[in-house]
Amino acid sequence: MIVVIALICGLSALVLILGLVLPSITGPTVPFGVRVPLDRGDDPAIAGQTRRYRWRMVVSGIVLTGAGVAGYGVTGAAVLLPLSVLLVLGAWYGCFFLAHHEIRAAKAAGGWYEGLCQGVSVDTGLRSDPPRFPWLWLTPALIITVATVVIGIIGYPSMPETLAVHYRATGVPSRLAAKSVGTAFSLVFVQVGMTALLAGAAAAIVFRSRADLDPAHSAASARWHRRYVSLGAKALLGLVAMIDLGMLGSSLLMWTGTVTSWAPLVVVAPILAGVIVAIVVLARHNREQEPSEEGTGLVHRDDDKYWRSGLFYVNREDHALWVPRRFGLGWTLNFANPRAAMFLIGVVALIGLAITLRFGG
Repeated sequence: MIVVIALICGLSALVLILGLVLPSITGPTVPFGVRVPLDRGDDPAIAGQTRRYRWRMVVSGIVLTGAGVAGYGVTGAAVLLPLSVLLVLGAWYGCFFLAHHEIRAAKAAGGWYEGLCQGVSVDTGLRSDPPRFPWLWLTPALIITVATVVIGIIGYPSMPETLAVHYRATGVPSRLAAKSVGTAFSLVFVQVGMTALLAGAAAAIVFRSRADLDPAHSAASARWHRRYVSLGAKALLGLVAMIDLGMLGSSLLMWTGTVTSWAPLVVVAPILAGVIVAIVVLARHNREQEPSEEGTGLVHRDDDKYWRSGLFYVNREDHALWVPRRFGLGWTLNFANPRAAMFLIGVVALIGLAITLRFGG
């Protein structure tokens, strides 16, 4: 009971902390997903919305998490705890949208782009000489996945004849099934699929993501992009390894017939640790360093029309699958690209299958 509450509070705190620091690590030309000229980055309208956004985040995060824990204490309904995390995420979006809307209104009213020379920079070498894919960083995920398969094959004869295939959030089995290859290796199939899908996403980020280069300092911006892409791929592959470790723990619980209240922690802790490390690494390098080269006098083009609410990129003319996020860390999908739907369907299917098999209902 205490473990589940602590885990949910930790997740809510992580979401809240990330939401509070994002305005500080987002590029100065895209505050809250709105494209602005560099000299407008410290405009009073932006500074004021940043303060309001943080206050709203703090109040809503504390209230929603507290309400979820209190509701769980009164009713005992475990669904209230993960629901509080989802509500904190929803509150984050609401706070973001309010700031985004106000800054766009200030930008339009003030004519921030009037009289400026807009430009676009392209690094043509990204196709002929792309950054190197960090294959070595894929090794831990492959080792863990192979180890899971080997352990399952060796231990299959000695597994209990009845396996727990469905757990409640407290770690108590809620559904049992007769041992079979399909039952025993159900999570292994999910693990293999997730590893392949996310490794493919890392490769796509390196080879098929679009660089959002600063036309005022093209060369320095291109160098930063190459370093950041490589770092992002390494962070994602490291996260894949931690996800595989959590899946290995989940499979071991099934194969050994272990019943413990610590089961959710065994599965979630490695994944949460991987997420935290990836966030910290990307956050430290999310903004370009001050360029040493002389500026060209150009500014980023005003491309807000391709960004829905500053978060979702939809551009049929852009063939890139991944683009840098406007607000946040890493990359986001180009939702006008047909391959984006295929990727999302794969992720949702694998996550849904894993949740259904282990910790649903």
